[in-house]
Amino acid sequence: MEDGKIPTGYGSKFSCQWSGNENSHKESEDDQSEEEKRRETGGIFHKDEESTEQKLYQIANELLQTEKAYVARLHLLDQVFCLRLTEEAGRGSFPPEVIRNIFSNISSIYSFHSQFLLPDLENCINHWWSPGLGKVWLQHAPFLRMYADYVRNFDQAMELVRTWTERSSAFRNIIQDIQNQEVCGSLTMQHHMLEPVQRVPRYEMLLRDYLKKLPKDDPDYDLAQKSLQTISMAATHSNSAIQKAESLKRLLEIYEMVGEEEVVNPTNEFLREGRLLKLAARNASAMERHLFLFNNFLLCCTHKFSLLGQRFTVRCRIGVDGMQVQQTTNEDHPYSFQVSGKEKTLELQASSEQDRDEWIKVLTSKQKYPVMHAHFKTKELGRRAPRWIRDNEVSMCMKCQEPFNALTRRRHHCRACGCVVCWKCSDNKVALEYDSNKLNKVCKSCYSILTSRRGEKRRTLESETSPVSSHNLMSGFLQYGDNTKTWQRMWCVVTRTEPPVLHLYAAPQDVRPLSTIPLLGCIMEELPQEFRGQAYFCLRHWKTTHSFVCDGLDLKERWLAVLKVAVTGRIPIELQQLNIYTNNLQPNDKSQTEIKRKKLIKGAILIS
Repeated sequence: MEDGKIPTGYGSKFSCQWSGNENSHKESEDDQSEEEKRRETGGIFHKDEESTEQKLYQIANELLQTEKAYVARLHLLDQVFCLRLTEEAGRGSFPPEVIRNIFSNISSIYSFHSQFLLPDLENCINHWWSPGLGKVWLQHAPFLRMYADYVRNFDQAMELVRTWTERSSAFRNIIQDIQNQEVCGSLTMQHHMLEPVQRVPRYEMLLRDYLKKLPKDDPDYDLAQKSLQTISMAATHSNSAIQKAESLKRLLEIYEMVGEEEVVNPTNEFLREGRLLKLAARNASAMERHLFLFNNFLLCCTHKFSLLGQRFTVRCRIGVDGMQVQQTTNEDHPYSFQVSGKEKTLELQASSEQDRDEWIKVLTSKQKYPVMHAHFKTKELGRRAPRWIRDNEVSMCMKCQEPFNALTRRRHHCRACGCVVCWKCSDNKVALEYDSNKLNKVCKSCYSILTSRRGEKRRTLESETSPVSSHNLMSGFLQYGDNTKTWQRMWCVVTRTEPPVLHLYAAPQDVRPLSTIPLLGCIMEELPQEFRGQAYFCLRHWKTTHSFVCDGLDLKERWLAVLKVAVTGRIPIELQQLNIYTNNLQPNDKSQTEIKRKKLIKGAILIS
């Protein structure tokens, strides 16, 4: 070289090792050359060059360090989790194919990275006198297509992990044992299984940054660009799966904070979280709450002390099916809004107008979150939790208009409409659908509406199961039991269907029977000696004996007449007449109809 100078190459200051006197001499001359350039250009030229070299090296070094950590995760999945579970499956604790379906081709991915890609990256960085990532990736990028199988299988793998963790104690114990080890870093196996799904886009991002810093006239530029195209194609196949994986990762994080297993359902979509104030209905107090909103439900939580990070206690869960939202007016809390679900109604205060509007926008962004009307609809009474009127908003009972006082007329809330009423106007209880049909205190008007609605429903159901119904032959209360020692009062219905069956209900208004006895082929058994002359009869179906007791011998004869014909599967006209006639007898007609009734019974039995 002229004047004994050696030109400065990329990364001359970042080479890992130089050996020999000749190399030391070259380094000395390079330092002298760089010093002369600084004096001639004021340090500007070399500063820019060194900055580009340094950025390229940093990108390559970041890739190497993250690759080492990634290979360690793959080793944990393949050589620890997968190996131990496979060994246990060999002992018959669970099917071996379950483990194969969970880990898919993780062994091939681990072999590729540990035996090929990582050594070549280490060699490239250790000899970094010129950029060479493009050359390394051009050799290995086509093998990233193997990730497509792993990504496609990921959802199924997560479901299998959840299922077998619940189903098999051996499976669960092995996973928990490994997760408790330091090598896991306090993360679950599912967290580690997310790494391969997210890795290919990470390569794409780093290589894009590398190309931005690399001069276009560099020999490695074209190689890096070709490699990027190959990696981008591999990443495209997994983009949708990555979004699901990131969503699931967030779900797992929330699950660790709240402890609700429902959170980690793969069908859930996390939408928003934040701190809000819950406004109390009885007074003007406001309590801090942390809300987690998903596409299926809303969790309202309180902070719980924990040394392991953020933890919450779930105070209430509101399903979004039929959820209603509206902005409310409150002098003390200007940024309030109301969320009303079937299970509960919350009035919340946001930190600002923007925060309130964003919450309302998210809650109403889909059609399944309708905006609530100002009035509470009568048809929703008892089926949806109402908004409680605050105590300080009213001074007299909202029903009888009598003024409240602290001693003799205190404030109470109707659990159906949310009105503030006195004790006289709330001295009724009725089962509310939104509260799992538990008895709740309601006002007089709500009690009247709800009981009349229930009465109509009861009358409708009773008419459907009544003896004179077009669908039934006979119905009524009987004492029932599998043996003579245990009895239950049941509403029994013999249907007109073919073949006929005997339905057993807890009450006439019930829609679904507790039990059904097929009558075709049943045998009317002889009565035990101790029950002769009593209102008792037995039905035997296969090896099961069903015992019944009537309220009287007269009713027993009617049931026997219907059942003896029903067990044959043939329903004659005479029996239908008997059923309709005998169920419409009036108490004062007994003397006149006794003979007719006995003739009909005798005729029906002879026909059978």
